[in-house]
Amino acid sequence: MTLFERFNNIRQHTEKLMTPLSVEDHLSQPITDVSPPKWHLGHTTWFFETFILVKFKQNYEVFDPNFNFLFNSYYESVGKRLLRDMRGTMTRPPLERVYEYRKYVDVQMEQFFDENPPAEALKLLELGLNHEQQHQELFLTDFKYILGVQPFHPVYDSHFSESETEPHQTWLEVEPGLYKIGHDSEHFCFDNELNAHQVYLNHFEISSKLVTNGDWLKFIEEGGYQNFKYWHSEGWGWVNDEHIEAPLYWENIDGKWHRFSLAGLEEVNPDEPVAHISYYEAYAYAEWAGMRLPTEAEWEIASDQFDWGQRWEWTDSAYLPYPGFSKAEGAVGEYNGKFMVGQMVLRGSSVATSPHHSRKTYRNFFHPHLRWQFTGLRLVK
Repeated sequence: MTLFERFNNIRQHTEKLMTPLSVEDHLSQPITDVSPPKWHLGHTTWFFETFILVKFKQNYEVFDPNFNFLFNSYYESVGKRLLRDMRGTMTRPPLERVYEYRKYVDVQMEQFFDENPPAEALKLLELGLNHEQQHQELFLTDFKYILGVQPFHPVYDSHFSESETEPHQTWLEVEPGLYKIGHDSEHFCFDNELNAHQVYLNHFEISSKLVTNGDWLKFIEEGGYQNFKYWHSEGWGWVNDEHIEAPLYWENIDGKWHRFSLAGLEEVNPDEPVAHISYYEAYAYAEWAGMRLPTEAEWEIASDQFDWGQRWEWTDSAYLPYPGFSKAEGAVGEYNGKFMVGQMVLRGSSVATSPHHSRKTYRNFFHPHLRWQFTGLRLVK
């Protein structure tokens, strides 16, 4: 597959994901963390226009000068931008104008491919493709939240499967010693996966399967959400302030637990890996179970021994730079480095992750209270 074919496939996949949506669906933003689908469509297009076409294509004419303000996410060096919590107020431009923007930029990119782009532009293009794949997953999780706050459990896709049953649990041993983690190949990675470096690990055993809904039901039934001793102080405050009693999207209906999915409301399947839990909940569950969460280094080294990819898996590692990490020059240096404070690392991928967008060195990261992503956990003893 050529680079241009890959570009087209990824761009088309974004629009395919939007196919089931109504015009009204495209503008909803029930909480700050959830971006409206229309904004995702514009922002992923803005990335290619701003970082490639404006910089490298001769005589390029910007589609609409106002779009830099509307679709910039967090790049301070690119200029002023719409505040994140205001994205759902953006009734203008209309949706069809955003699709015109996508088409315009795609045509300009096709022409740019024919102009023998310089290596620097191709490097940014690779980043842009992976960036759009990130937003494909964000769209699915954002839109699930948009549907999840509605009273009658509307369906996104009746065929969307959120999990597969995993095989019988075993405990996988890792011997003590020096190991190398981090990205160390010619293929693409994000800057936060660099540099590859050595770590020392003590002996540990890690579960071959994720914690399931059935496991979590026992935690609920035994008062896990009511007993402070399992929780960090900050987590205990969060549970009480937010009245948390179960994972996000769980509802107790007539004495039976159900969970909302992209395929609609379903009774909780005890064999399914639990999803939509915060780091606080993952830590508390591990404490209740008498075990712990893996560090990200432990997870990466052990990951070849188990199947992963159904849930982003919370680790007990803070999101910090690797030894030798350095931010890139210019605006793209804002991509990851400035978020390395107050967040926890997740490893793996999820059922919402786009095809060909996962690797064992990938470092996802979120604040410990967030749970609208497909987040789960794997235990270590």
